Amino acid sequence: MYNGIEHMPILTRGFKVTKNPVGRPKKTRYIKAEPTVSQFSPRGKPGRPHEIELSFDEYESLRLADYKKMPHNTAGKVMGISRQTFERILNLARNKVADGIVNGKIIRIEGGKIKVG
Repeated sequence: MYNGIEHMPILTRGFKVTKNPVGRPKKTRYIKAEPTVSQFSPRGKPGRPHEIELSFDEYESLRLADYKKMPHNTAGKVMGISRQTFERILNLARNKVADGIVNGKIIRIEGGKIKVG
C-alpha cells in the first residue's frame, strides 16, 4: 500500500510520475423517472445521420435546470451529487443537445450509473 492507496504511482523514463490507471468510481446519480421518449431523430436529412448518446443523468440535469428551473445546488442535492458535478454534467448535456440540433444528429437517451426513484 502507498499512502493508503493500493496502487503505487508508476515511474517512467526521466522519473516522471504517471497517474494511477484506476480512476475514482462514479457515484450513483438519482433520477425521478426514466424519460418516456428515448430518442430524437432529425427529419429531412438524407441517409443515416450520426448519433449522440445522452446519458440518463445528463437528461435529468437538463430536466431539473432548464425545464424545472431548479437552482443548481438544489438540483445537485436531488441527484445526490455536488453542485460542481451537477454543472459539469449539465454543460456536457447542453453541448450534446446543441450538437445534435445544429448538425442534425440522432439524440439517443440511455446509459449511466443511476437509481430511479
